[in-house]
Amino acid sequence: SIVLITVSGVFFAAMRLRNATQDAVDNSVPIDQALTFIRRDLQCVVTPTNGTTKIMSGAFRAGPISSSANGETVSIEMTTATSQLSDSQPWSDLQRVTYELRAPADRNAQGKDLYRTVTKNLLAVTTPQVEDQWMMSGVQDITFSCYDGAQWWNTWDTTGLTSANTNLPVAVRVDIQPVGNQLSPYEIIVPIDSVARTNATMTTTTQ
Repeated sequence: SIVLITVSGVFFAAMRLRNATQDAVDNSVPIDQALTFIRRDLQCVVTPTNGTTKIMSGAFRAGPISSSANGETVSIEMTTATSQLSDSQPWSDLQRVTYELRAPADRNAQGKDLYRTVTKNLLAVTTPQVEDQWMMSGVQDITFSCYDGAQWWNTWDTTGLTSANTNLPVAVRVDIQPVGNQLSPYEIIVPIDSVARTNATMTTTTQ
């Protein structure tokens, strides 16, 4: 009896540890996936060009802002070269990507859901189709901070409508605050390599 009680105690303790570990792994998968998508989108962001029409080059805006794709208030909007590759298409198409928080479908759930919205076929004459991709739930807030080489800014707009930043930031810091004051935010800093040092046309003079 003593041996059976001891074995049962060890067995149930191991089962509880297994379940706790499995729950921790399951909870971390959406977070890792969301951060991977965000990092890849920022690393492949397209540099804006001169002019008011920026269909293919796209604008880079960090918010909260009103998205040109669906009119929703989003946290960031950018044009990236992260479209899925295939054997028939060995290079990536440009697509407009936004990240936003939405109310969860389950009203009893805490926090909000993080969505990645993708708009492809940017040259379509009709309204392009917008694809919503669920990233994770239980998010209290998400913040995109842009670094200009000297300081961090909570807003950024390369269109020049709301700010004087007509170029991409040097780096972007992403902070995802999960629900629960006892939980620390998830933070990544992504350097932006495709930064044009100037938008002005360079000219030379011949003497």
